[in-house]
Amino acid sequence: MPNESARTPRDTPAPRGATALPLHFYKTLVSSPVEAQGDNMDARLDLPQGTLDLLILKSLSLGPQHGWAVSERIHQISQATLAVPQGSLYPALHRLERRGWIKAKWGASDNNRRAKYYSLTARGRAQLETEEDAWNRLVAAVGLVMKTT
Repeated sequence: MPNESARTPRDTPAPRGATALPLHFYKTLVSSPVEAQGDNMDARLDLPQGTLDLLILKSLSLGPQHGWAVSERIHQISQATLAVPQGSLYPALHRLERRGWIKAKWGASDNNRRAKYYSLTARGRAQLETEEDAWNRLVAAVGLVMKTT
């Protein structure tokens, strides 16, 4: 008989008189969709979890920006390869704000419209440094694997 502590929920008998209902667990890919542009204009990249956050933090490390400008900066710096849709950008900005990595304040944009400007906090700068280091290690490791023949 297997060890009781090693039993999975499926192996555990239901209590007497209980009706068993089927449960389905779905594994979902946790990613941030970003549109890739260039040679393959219809391509869409699913970035690994945390990559969009890293791109936003890096963009804001250069100075405070409103959401649209963050997206434009990522697009420009990636040499028009990455385009972050608003449906991915704004939830990410709000998530980073809740984590205390960025802060927001209202101001006027270049065209004199009201806009929310985001900037890095001290915690955000520390997180960016941690994320950059992890990203660089990942890229180096994947690069080594890809070079093997």
